Amino acid sequence: MIEAKSCKPSGKIKGKKPPPGACNPENYSDCCQKGKFYTTYECSPRVTGHTKAVLTLNSFQKGGDGGGPSECDNKYHSDNTPVVALSTGWFENMERCLQNITIYGNGRSVNAMVVDECDSTAGCDSDHDYQPPCPNNIVDASKAVWKALKVPKSDWGELDIYWSEA
Repeated sequence: MIEAKSCKPSGKIKGKKPPPGACNPENYSDCCQKGKFYTTYECSPRVTGHTKAVLTLNSFQKGGDGGGPSECDNKYHSDNTPVVALSTGWFENMERCLQNITIYGNGRSVNAMVVDECDSTAGCDSDHDYQPPCPNNIVDASKAVWKALKVPKSDWGELDIYWSEA
C-alpha cells in the first residue's frame, strides 16, 4: 500500500493594497491586505469518494466577484446555474473541466459542473481580482448550489461539505 503524500504549502506571497474599486468584496470575498503574507499551494488533499472540503460562495457572472470568464470555457455563467471552481490541486490542470461533481452538505446533495479554478498558487493581483490565493480545500460555488442545498441565505459564506466525482 502506498501512503498518499500530504499536501504541504508551496510558498507565500505578500499582499498589496488593491487600487480603489479593484477588489470586488461581493459574496464575502476577501481583498488582499498590504504586507500580509498569504500561503500558496500547488496541491490539494487526495480525492476520494468522500472528499472533505469547504464550500464558498462565488459569482461566475460578468461583473461578479469571480473576476474574468471561467477558465474551462472562457464564458461567464449565471448565478442560477450550479457551477463551481475547484482549488488548484483538485482542478488538475483543467482535467476536471466541464465534468460534474456531487456536493453533499446540509443533509442534501447537488450536482454541479466544474467551470473554473480557484487559484491556490497566486493572488493579490489584477488577474485574481486582488483576492488572496485560494486555500487548497475549496469548492467555490454559485448561488444555485447554495440554494439547491437549501442553506439559509443568512448562513451563506462557508460550509463544511464533502464532494465526489458524479
